[in-house]
Amino acid sequence: MSSIYDFEALSIDGKPAQLSTQRGKVLLIVNTASECGFTPQFAGLETLWKEYADKGLVVVGFPSNQFGGQDPGSNDQIASFCQLNYGVSFPMMSKVEVNGAHAHPLWKWLTAQAPGILGSKAIKWNFTKFLVGRDGQVLKRYAPTDKPESLKKDIEAALAAK
Repeated sequence: MSSIYDFEALSIDGKPAQLSTQRGKVLLIVNTASECGFTPQFAGLETLWKEYADKGLVVVGFPSNQFGGQDPGSNDQIASFCQLNYGVSFPMMSKVEVNGAHAHPLWKWLTAQAPGILGSKAIKWNFTKFLVGRDGQVLKRYAPTDKPESLKKDIEAALAAK
């Protein structure tokens, strides 16, 4: 796999989602959870989506229950929670694993392209974020503690790149 456009996932409602349909856009890929201390970041992610969607940003959430069992619900429950509590309108995918033998292939690729601290390929916690440029390549990895609003400068630079 040579770019993010080579991957597909299932949307939160179970329909195939080809990432190639986002070709030429800037993507912010995030592993999410509904019962995490970082869950309020959904509001910041939604703000980024609303502010930059018309300029070419797509925020994509991938729920995962791998960290402290903090997203135990079904896809329907997760979708409802995100919409009701944070007004999430950006694309959400079906729940996936982001680490280990059963990790979704996209997450294996993301972590290989942008390792974490000391070269770690593992996702350490919920709300790890990856910024992907218009060319489908990973530009940067962000820690769960990096608030969505702190990414604006990098997002604007990625959107400005042609």
